[in-house]
Amino acid sequence: MAVFDDPLRRDHQMTLAERFWHINWGLLLVIMAIAGLGFAMLYSAAGGDWDPWAKRQLIRFGGAFGLFFLCAMIDIRFWFRCAYLIYFGAFLLLVAVELFGSVGMGAQRWIDLKVMQLQPSEVMKVALVLVLARYFHGLQVTEVRRIGPLIWPILLVLAPVALVLKQPDLGTAAMLAMAAGAMFMIAGVRWWKFALVGAAAAAAVPVIWNFLRSYQKERVLTFLNPERDPLGAGYHIMQSQIALGSGGVTGKGFLAGTQSHLNFLPEKQTDFIFTMLAEEFGMVGGLILLGLYFIIFVYGFAIAFRARNHFGRLLAAGLTVNLFLYVFINIAMVMGLLPVVGVPLPLISYGGTAMLTVMISLGIIASVSVHKDVRIPRRGPSDGW
Repeated sequence: MAVFDDPLRRDHQMTLAERFWHINWGLLLVIMAIAGLGFAMLYSAAGGDWDPWAKRQLIRFGGAFGLFFLCAMIDIRFWFRCAYLIYFGAFLLLVAVELFGSVGMGAQRWIDLKVMQLQPSEVMKVALVLVLARYFHGLQVTEVRRIGPLIWPILLVLAPVALVLKQPDLGTAAMLAMAAGAMFMIAGVRWWKFALVGAAAAAAVPVIWNFLRSYQKERVLTFLNPERDPLGAGYHIMQSQIALGSGGVTGKGFLAGTQSHLNFLPEKQTDFIFTMLAEEFGMVGGLILLGLYFIIFVYGFAIAFRARNHFGRLLAAGLTVNLFLYVFINIAMVMGLLPVVGVPLPLISYGGTAMLTVMISLGIIASVSVHKDVRIPRRGPSDGW
């Protein structure tokens, strides 16, 4: 009888079969369509060969696909109870990077697990949304509007952002801050507080500039004027813009992109893969991919609105915003609308940790959909920390 004393267990416990059939299959089909485009572009990036990128990405997607189903089948109350544990686990991984992380491309961002290179900052993108959803779930609207209750979640955001900046990884740190800002906004924090933070950040720009590393300053200056160093710092973005323009409306055709296959386009399998897609399939191909992403965003926010518990609403909305930031930052970067930062294109760019992070995020969104009718009290014996 003790189980009925827990308010988190009073709802009907669905069987595994019931949970399986409640998975949003439309969302899953869109995910598979985007991943299929990703395999095709990695096959093209290698000049029409499955090695070295497409085959590995396919294997990774197979494992991540299993994680999607696992996360979708897990009761949303598990994510609620374990939110702080997952957050502090991700935070310890960030600390581990500082102590014995692997160095690559001038940054210390990875932990070598032998079978793969784990990037803890990617894991933190999910963990931060989870812990903020858990915290704001327990607050009333009047509490969210006061300054005092916001101090703890602000510290939860600043701690990982500071560690990621130290790696250094300005793009991921900015993404963590923006995703957290969206969570604060969704939770009901008043607009004037965001305006105040924005004004303070603008006033601190001269100070922040002095703390940036030389290559980060170079990226900002190149963003403002790519032609100042066309064969050096501005090479990436100028070649990207040339490839985007050369694709025209319908593109040059699959495996026929000149900028990518003649190796003018850098990082074509990772950060600049959207540029290669636009060169081969043109504006039409780019719009089709953006349309598929848009469908995922619609699914995510629709799931958030339909959830009957506040935790699920915050969680699904926050993870959807996180996915939007991946897409927006990457595409704006390759178009020259933002400085070049290392943010991959979800399910398209080559990379193991990013693939796992995106599929786990989508799996948790699916879990919110499966358990949309579960009630989690805003206050209760299991809600304390």
